[in-house]
Formats: sequence, structure tokens, C-alpha cells
Amino acid sequence: MKKIILLLFLIPCLVWAQNNDETVVKKIFDEALVHGEAYDQLRVLTKDIGGRLAGSPEAAAAVEWAKQVMESYEFDKVYLQEVMVPHWERGQPEKAIIANSTMGTINLNITAIGNSIGTGPKGVFGTVVEVKTFDALKALGKKNIEGKIVFFNRPFDQTHFSTFKAYGGAVNQRGAGASEAAKLGAIGVIVRSMGSFDDDHPHTGALNYALNVPKIPAIAVSTNHANLLSKVVAAGTVELYFETHCQVLEDKLSYNVIGEIKGSEFPNEYIVVGGHLDSWDNGEGAHDDGSGCVQSIEALRIFKALGIQPKRTIRAVMFMNEENGLRGGREYAKQALANKETHLAAIESDRGGFTPRGFTISATEEQRKKIQGWQSVLSPYGFFDFSQKGGGADISPLAPQGVPLMGLLPDSQRYFKIHHTAIDTFDKVNKRELHLGAGGMAAMLYLLDQHGL
Repeated sequence: MKKIILLLFLIPCLVWAQNNDETVVKKIFDEALVHGEAYDQLRVLTKDIGGRLAGSPEAAAAVEWAKQVMESYEFDKVYLQEVMVPHWERGQPEKAIIANSTMGTINLNITAIGNSIGTGPKGVFGTVVEVKTFDALKALGKKNIEGKIVFFNRPFDQTHFSTFKAYGGAVNQRGAGASEAAKLGAIGVIVRSMGSFDDDHPHTGALNYALNVPKIPAIAVSTNHANLLSKVVAAGTVELYFETHCQVLEDKLSYNVIGEIKGSEFPNEYIVVGGHLDSWDNGEGAHDDGSGCVQSIEALRIFKALGIQPKRTIRAVMFMNEENGLRGGREYAKQALANKETHLAAIESDRGGFTPRGFTISATEEQRKKIQGWQSVLSPYGFFDFSQKGGGADISPLAPQGVPLMGLLPDSQRYFKIHHTAIDTFDKVNKRELHLGAGGMAAMLYLLDQHGL
């Protein structure tokens, strides 16, 4: 009888909680869609500041911009967290020329890969050897690779619905290709751009040189010109000249930018939402990751605008140096551990400002089920996919501390056309799509704060 009475008592409470969640979440989305400011903030970040490579004057300007914006919204606390970041500069425009081919001399659309050493004014000149995998490279051996330029030409697997999965299946040739080729004596590397479309825009990105392996220069070529280069290599011996003027300088002081709204009941328990403030220098960093930054700031602005007082302290973190080092994310996790901070959860937006579909979740099975239980509250706004695991690069260093990680999950079909290119610009972002994502992040913050994990 007692169990029946308790159940009869709980049912109305659960129904009331559900109805209250729906009411507040609707107010959140109404605010985001009618009065949202993320799009206007993104315009300033991309158009007034532009590309924001870590260590650059533009990155420093972005730090000041983020600090001023959060202070203007009167968050309870806004501060800078010091972090030393790598300082890589692209230098003069790159060039690459196919010589001695059956089609004559051809100029290629290329870009230096981030963190690569430069060739200097003398450039690199050599015979091109095409491979698609590291195994194929190793099979050729040193006798066929030494003194030559290796062309990694593995395209996206277009059979994957998830373009992020296709990216993951191809990106190691950019990240480790230079070192793998250098082990066999190659003098340079040219890599097919990490793009899901055939076009003329080369995609940059970061490489990581292996320890105790000679460093050789690396460039990325547009997908259209990768196809062309492959065609002329198949027709006979091809020699390639390329020239880059990039260089790695001494590490530089920069900052993560953090804004907080203090919790009323559990002020020492934190929920983080964030994006990375740095971007590549060849575009404006609009989708990657200006969108994630303004969505994160907007989520807290919505709380202030609606007078929502969180139980727990919520933080918007603008991480520095995700693109070529992850120093900001690592420093944030390091400081969280040193300060013995308790994080309830962390959410990252770093998949572009496209139409949101849901959230990725990396947590315990019990925590996943609880978050998935909120799907009915968020599905009226297009958030229906809570099935995939994942979080984000900058919040990943929090995982060893047992922090549940989440990522905003937008539609991914257009992302890898612009990712790391010169066309990642403000005009490619749709205002309503961007604000839907911000609303979803604010709503998830609210649900996490109210119900815990």
C-alpha cells in the first residue's frame, strides 16, 4: 500500500517536471530565434577580425573580443586563463607546378599543411610517387621513395553517411603522412585535401612530425587537382616543383577566455559549454569554429535574458589552439584538476553552425539514458539524434577526470566542403540554423542543471 501511495504521489510530480521543462525550453528557443545575437556577434568575429591562427595578432584580438562580449552581457565572472601556444606562420603564398607531364606544365591549387616546415625560396623538386595508404607506401620501400615526392591520394569514402566518419578514414595521411614518407627518404609530401566534394579549394589542417624522423615540407592539393595529378602520374613519369615559406616560431602566450554564471545551490559544480576561438588563417573561421564560440556565449546570454538562475555554475569557455595543438583544452583540464573542480558535464560545438540534429554523448550508460530521456523535450526543435558517442576535441582532456562529454550534432553533409578552406566565411552561415544550435545548447544546459546526472 505504501508503494502505491508513493507512486501516486510521484506521478503528478514527474508530469509537472516534464511540463515545466517543456515550458522553459520553449522560452529558450523563442529567445534564441526571435532575439538571438549569435549571428551578429559572428559577423564581428569573422569580418572585423578574420582568421585567427594561434599566436597571431588576430588570435589576440579575438581573445579581447570574447572577453568584452561576455562582460557586456554582465556574466558574473569573466576572466582569462593563460596558455602557451605554438606559433606557426604561413608566410608568402605557396605555389606548385607539374612539369614534364604528358599535359605539359600545370599550376596546382595548393596550401601548406599547418605545422609544416617551409621549403624556402629554392623549393622542392622531384618525381611524384602516388600511394593511397601507408601500407602501400611501405610496400614500395626506400628504393622507390628516396629522393622523391610522395603523393597521398586517398579520397573520402563516399559510402559513409557520416562525413565525419569519412574524414576519420582519410585524415591520417595529412597528420602523419610527412613522417611516414620521410622514414623512407622522401623529400616532400603532397596530400589530397580532406574534402567531401570535388572542387578547386585546397584544405589546410595540422600535421604532427614524429620524433627522431627528418622533417620534410608538406602541402595539400585541391580535390580537383588531386584527380588531375593522379591522371598525369598514371600516364607516365611526373616531376613536381613546390615552394612554401611557412615557419615555426617560438611558443607564444595566449589565453582561454572564460565566462561564468554562478550557481545558486551548487556553485562549486560546473557545467561547461564551449568552442575554440582559434581558426586557420586562410579563411574567416566562420563554421570552424566561430559558430561554436558564439553559440556558447549565446547560451549563457539566454539564461541572463530569461532570468534563469542556474543551480550549478555554468561556464562558456573559448578555447585557444584547437587547430594545431589543443593547448587550450589541455590547459583547462589541467587547471580543473589542480583546482579540484567538479564538472557535471561538458558540451562542445565544433561541427559547424549547420542545422542541429541532436547531441553526441560519451558518458556512462546510466547517464546516457538520462540524457536520452530528454529527447522528447527537444525533438519539437529538430533535436532527435542522441544515439552517437562523442564530445569534442577541446573537452576531451576532461574525460580522464570522469566528466561526461557531449557535442552539438549538426547536419554534416556540407561541412567538409568548407572545412579548413578559404571559403569558410561568414556568408556560408545561416542565421536561423546557427540560432537553433544555440537554443539547443542553452536548453541542454538547463536540463543538465535542473536534473543533474
